[in-house]
Amino acid sequence: MDKETGEPFTDFGFERVSEANKGARVRRVFSSVAGRYDLMNDLMSAGVHRLWKDAFVSQLGASPRMHVIDCAGGTGDIAFRVVERSRRGADAAHVTVVDVNEEMLRAGRSRGEAKAFAAHLDWLVGDAESLPLPHACADAYTIAFGIRNVTHRDRALAEARRILKPGARFLCLEFSHPVVPVLDALYERYSFGLIPQIGKLIAKDEASYRYLVESIRRFPDQEAFAGEIGRAGFARVSVRNLAGGIAAIHSAWAL
Repeated sequence: MDKETGEPFTDFGFERVSEANKGARVRRVFSSVAGRYDLMNDLMSAGVHRLWKDAFVSQLGASPRMHVIDCAGGTGDIAFRVVERSRRGADAAHVTVVDVNEEMLRAGRSRGEAKAFAAHLDWLVGDAESLPLPHACADAYTIAFGIRNVTHRDRALAEARRILKPGARFLCLEFSHPVVPVLDALYERYSFGLIPQIGKLIAKDEASYRYLVESIRRFPDQEAFAGEIGRAGFARVSVRNLAGGIAAIHSAWAL
């Protein structure tokens, strides 16, 4: 809280910024990296992010005619996997991809058309904290590597609960806190030492990737985030660590 203006502040990586400005700054980050976003994910994780996303979608267990909201769905990595895993002949789950950034959605639409997935996908510009969707419209809500970028996680979780039908599934894949001490130290060195430099070389944007690394460090640990999900009105919250806790899948069910 600013002592002079009373304006609330929040984290933008390691910076403190006004809550009113964080959303715009996050949008600028992803507008900058949209064109190289998928390539950078492969380079930064040596392709391991693909295995994490496969595990995430496998845990969802999507079926034909299920309606899935993929929030912060960007370039479509999760949505495409949901359609592929749920496909039975010409039938498959329908995924509404919501993202605050039009550039990311544009990249996803192009990829979806190339895969001939258009009939199973909608692309919607929207904020995770105020989804342009009706109450109880979805059978599942997924969000992968996106919730740490919202300004108010409690509002985003409340919105996820609002748009889910009773008994529907919530799944979140996010970078988390390594639970192996040696791994923790190695990961810290790699994240701050190499990822911004890869961003500078490949995406021509060191600052955005430095923010992304810092945002991971600011995100709560597995137990704390599970508590936030429970307080949002979800039941049977569970955590599955991936790669020793470098990433984690949080699963829950709407009451």
